[in-house]
Amino acid sequence: MAQFGFENDIHSILKLDMPISNAPMARWQRKASSSSSSALSGLSPGKSTNVSLSSSKTPSKTPGKNKKQTPSKMGGDRFIPTRNSNQMDVASFLLTKENDCLDTNNTAGKSDSQKAWSVSLNGYNIEEAKILHLGGKPLNAPEGYQNNLKVLYSQVATPASAKKTRYISVTPDRILDAPALRNDFYLNLLDWSSRNVLAVALHNTAYLWDASQGDIIQLMKLDREEDYICSLSWTKEGSYLAIGTSDCKVQLWDVENQKRLRSMPSHTARVGSLSWNDHILSSGSRSGHIHHHDVRVADHHISTLSGHSQEVCGLTWSPDGRYLASGGNDNLVCVWPRANGGSASNDSQSVRCWSEHQGAVKALAWCPWQPNILASGGGTSDRHIRIWNVNSGSCISSLDTQSQISSLSFAPNYKELVSAHGYAHNNVVIWNYPSLTRVAELNGHEDRVLSLTMSPDCSTVATVAGDETIRMWKSFELDPVKKKAKERLVKSTNSVIHHSIR
Repeated sequence: MAQFGFENDIHSILKLDMPISNAPMARWQRKASSSSSSALSGLSPGKSTNVSLSSSKTPSKTPGKNKKQTPSKMGGDRFIPTRNSNQMDVASFLLTKENDCLDTNNTAGKSDSQKAWSVSLNGYNIEEAKILHLGGKPLNAPEGYQNNLKVLYSQVATPASAKKTRYISVTPDRILDAPALRNDFYLNLLDWSSRNVLAVALHNTAYLWDASQGDIIQLMKLDREEDYICSLSWTKEGSYLAIGTSDCKVQLWDVENQKRLRSMPSHTARVGSLSWNDHILSSGSRSGHIHHHDVRVADHHISTLSGHSQEVCGLTWSPDGRYLASGGNDNLVCVWPRANGGSASNDSQSVRCWSEHQGAVKALAWCPWQPNILASGGGTSDRHIRIWNVNSGSCISSLDTQSQISSLSFAPNYKELVSAHGYAHNNVVIWNYPSLTRVAELNGHEDRVLSLTMSPDCSTVATVAGDETIRMWKSFELDPVKKKAKERLVKSTNSVIHHSIR
């Protein structure tokens, strides 16, 4: 009997025509019960009857079969960010209200009272509210907080002053004729004054070109036709011009009055290089000697430097006036100290003497922003630019330019180095400093470039060549923003100097 009872129990369990008492609720029943409970908790005072009737209705169709049905109740298929309880109640009410059947007759009468209730309870009209509303201001960051995030991309256009690249014209800004120019590598026939006047020597005559006005005047002419001018050099103030001649003399001219102040004989050969240091004028001769002249006294020759065995074709004082650099046809570069009187002492020993160049050294240039840095360039058999540290005596860098180097100059506006070349390129090259990478090439001269000089504002470089032309290359013009900042700095510096003098 027990076996038959057990079989009856098994059959009763396997029958599917009877409802299962302990089975879980269907999905549509769970959704209906949850929506009815949420609707009762979030009712507005004016709509309690309608919502309760609509929420208690049994769905007429099985959920999921009607594809056009919009899930108006709070279901699990919507992602809602975390909100406070007040916002969640408002959102639940607005979602529930979408499918409610409202009484149109009572809507108009209840709108005013409903608005009043909504404003007093929520602080705003719930009919005009959004389902999700972000309220309040963001909190301030705590003191000492550092944001490590960086801007990786921005659509804002970069201002012109912040751009790293600049346009460099490869054509000269102006071309001047220079007839009867002596095509001699060892001479220095071009110089630009601080008053924006360019001096050029054409055979035995010196001409001045006012870059501001465009006027050209003839300053002087040597008496004998066979004599010629070998070198030119302006004073720092730009009011006096020193002229070295082939008859072993150095002349000093007052440019404003166009008057020769004095003639200073001391050399035994032509004077091919000149350089000023305050009231001391240094001159280099084909004899290999360097003479120092104090232009204030009658006995002008105050000292002699003997370090070169051949012609001194390069000569320049450092910007701070501490050292005099000389280059010669003997391939040497010498650096001489300044004595207490302003000149190098008589028969003094050079501080440095470098013999690495394999050709004549005419091109010499001191770095304006690093007074202990000297650049030198060799002739046809060398073709190298070398950068020297005077303090340590070491060669910082060296570059083979594949061309004769006749002149060098630093461009402080962009911290670059400019070189003039003869055979075989006959061009001007702009180098980045201190990497000595090529920035631009300025081509146009039809013969070797003999010399170059920088304008007083350092925006233009002038070159003179054997093709009897002078070309102006406006390659270093400052950005307008940087130019104004530099002018303000100069004005403030000048005001401080005037104040200290008073």
